[in-house]
Amino acid sequence: MPPKPEETDMPENNVDKKGAAVRFPPPVIGILTIIAGYLLGHQVPLFAQYSLATPDRYWSGGAIIVVAGLVLALWPIWLFRNTKQSITAWSATPEIIVTGPYKFTRNPMYLMMMLSNLGFAIILSEAWILIFMPVLALSVYHIAIKHEEAYLEKKFGESYLAYKNSVRRWL
Repeated sequence: MPPKPEETDMPENNVDKKGAAVRFPPPVIGILTIIAGYLLGHQVPLFAQYSLATPDRYWSGGAIIVVAGLVLALWPIWLFRNTKQSITAWSATPEIIVTGPYKFTRNPMYLMMMLSNLGFAIILSEAWILIFMPVLALSVYHIAIKHEEAYLEKKFGESYLAYKNSVRRWL
């Protein structure tokens, strides 16, 4: 397990107190991906002659994946609240959380968005949502993750780099 960053690890020049340079709420991208995939699927259906599964199967399978994604999102939210941190990507980070889902992914809430999209693709039986998932991942990276990582590297230095080297971005 990586070392927990301490206040003494912070650079003297005091990094931006506003947090990472994220200017657009990342969850909106996930929601837009689901909506765009669903709407496009009604205009340009893929695999129209094939049924993915019976409604009961895809509703229950998709629902299980969406619920797993929600659990993955609620756990870090709980950890943030316990450490008195904001969950918004643009807020200052007083400490790096390295417990719970942060032991196996640096971005559990973004991973949750990917799982939710997968679940909704199954529930809605819509291949376009699956096709848009790489676009979602790249968008979240460019809009949020790269800014968050740069901010955390600058603020916490070697402590964050050690964590970053020991835990994968996604899985």
